[in-house]
Amino acid sequence: MTNPHGTVRRPRPFGRTLCAMVTPFTEAGTLDLDGARRLAAHLVAEGCDGLVLNGTTGESPTTTDTEKAELIAAVRAAVGERVPVVAGVGTADTLHTVELTRAAEKAGADGVLVVSPYYSRPPQDALEAHFLQVADASGLPVMLYDIPGRTGTRIEPETLVRLAAHPRIVAVKDCSYDFLGTQKVLARTDLAYYAGCDEHILALYSVGAAGCVSTVANVVPSRVAAILDAFDAGDTTRAAELQLRATPLIEAMTAAGLPGTVTAKALLAGLGLPAGPVRAPLQAADRETAARLRAVCEEHEEHEEYEEFAEPAAG
Repeated sequence: MTNPHGTVRRPRPFGRTLCAMVTPFTEAGTLDLDGARRLAAHLVAEGCDGLVLNGTTGESPTTTDTEKAELIAAVRAAVGERVPVVAGVGTADTLHTVELTRAAEKAGADGVLVVSPYYSRPPQDALEAHFLQVADASGLPVMLYDIPGRTGTRIEPETLVRLAAHPRIVAVKDCSYDFLGTQKVLARTDLAYYAGCDEHILALYSVGAAGCVSTVANVVPSRVAAILDAFDAGDTTRAAELQLRATPLIEAMTAAGLPGTVTAKALLAGLGLPAGPVRAPLQAADRETAARLRAVCEEHEEHEEYEEFAEPAAG
C-alpha cells in the first residue's frame, strides 16, 4: 500500500494509533475494572484504533497474573471487536511469559507484546530462543518490544531479521533509539514497526512504520492520531507541525524525570478520566508537578483548538 506521497505503508496487524493504556486503580489501590472499561471506550472514541494493556505504562510489574487477565477481559468486553487489544506478557522468566501469553489468549487478547527479559541480559542466541518459545506457545501474533534502556539488552537488527521468519512474529514496538538499525530491519523484513517513543512517531512513520504505541495518547488521543492522519493525507508539512507542537507535552510526560505512568495518571485525574493512584514503588506526582503538567497540556490543547477553529485571515 502506498501513501499519496509515495511512501510504502506496511500492514497494520494491531491498528495504527495504539495507546499504551494506564491501568486504573481505585483509591484503595485495587484494580478498577469499571474505570478501565470507561477509559478504553473513551480512547477508542477519541481516535485510538488499538490498545496495549499490561505494559510498563499499565504498571505490569506490580499487577498480578489474575489482575492482568481480568483487565484484558474487561477491556475486550468494553470495546468489542472494534479495535485490537494487545496484552503485555513480557517478564524476566521465559516460562512465566509463556503462561501469561496463554492466559492473554484465553482472556480475549488479539496479540501479545513481549519485551526482552530484563536484568539477566541474555545473549542474542538466548534472546532469540526466548522469543521463539513464546511465539510457539499460542496462536496469537507477537509484537516484540525493543527497549534496551529499560531491559539492558538490545534486540540486535540481525536477531530481528531472523525472528521475522516466524509466522506469528509480526511487529516491533521500537524504543531502541537506533534509527539506522530500525531502517535496516525495515528494509529487510515485513515486520510492522510501531514507534514506542512519542517523539519518534512521525520520523518512524515517514519511513514506512505501521504506527505508534503512545503513552501521550492516554491524554490527547485525537492529537496523536492527527499527526498520522495528516501524513496519510499527504500533508507532510501539517504532520510535522503537529509533531513539533506536541513536543512540550511529550517532554513533560516522558522525558522530564517521571515515568509516563505517573504523568499520564496525574493528567487523567485532572481531566476527570479514570486513573487512580499508582502502585509502589512508583509515587504520585506532587501538587506542583501535577499543576505544571496540566499547564503544558492545556497550552497544547488551546493552541490546537485555535488552529482548528480559527477563521481564515481576511485578504
